Amino acid sequence: MTSTIGSTEHGLSKFHRLLLDQVRHEFTASHQYIALAAWFDARDLPQLARVFYRQSLEERDHAMMIVRFLIDSDVPVTIPQPGEIENDFETTRDCVALALRQEKQVTEQFHLLARAAREENDYTGEQFLQWFLQEQTEEVAKMSTLLNVVDRSAGNLFDLETFVARDMPDESEGSAGAPGTAGPSVG
Repeated sequence: MTSTIGSTEHGLSKFHRLLLDQVRHEFTASHQYIALAAWFDARDLPQLARVFYRQSLEERDHAMMIVRFLIDSDVPVTIPQPGEIENDFETTRDCVALALRQEKQVTEQFHLLARAAREENDYTGEQFLQWFLQEQTEEVAKMSTLLNVVDRSAGNLFDLETFVARDMPDESEGSAGAPGTAGPSVG
C-alpha cells in the first residue's frame, strides 16, 4: 500500500497516514461501484444497477466518515484523486467478482488500520474502526452471496434480477452506530 501523504503531513502517526490513504481507497471504491452500476444500467438490469449505485453512495459516505474523524482529530485533510477504475467487463459474473475482490481488499485495509491503531495505543482510533470492521464483514457476505447466486443462475438474468429485487432491498435507513460524516450523508 502506497501512501498519499504530502510533505505537510509529516509527523503524523502511522495510523493517521493510513486513514488518509483510506479516504482515497473509499473514493476509489465508490467510483468503481458507479462503473459497475452503469454497466448493469446500460444492459437494462435495473435491480443490479440499483444495488451498485447504492454501494457507491455507501463508499462515499465511508470516505466522509473518515474525513469527519480526521477533522475532529485535528489532522490536516487533503482529498485525493481516486485510483484507477475498471470499466470493461465481459459478464455479470466479472462485475460481481470484482466487487467481492474489492470488498475483501477493503477489509484487509481496515485490519491494517486497526492493527496500527492498536500498536500506537490510539484507543479512540481503534474504537472508531469497530463499526467499519463490522460493516466489512456484512459487505463481504453480501457480495459472496450475490456471486453465488450469479453462479447458480447459470446466465438467467431474469432470475438474478428477481433475487436482487426480493432479497437485496435498499437499506436507506442508515446503519445504527455509524460514525458521522463530514457534510450530509445518504443514510
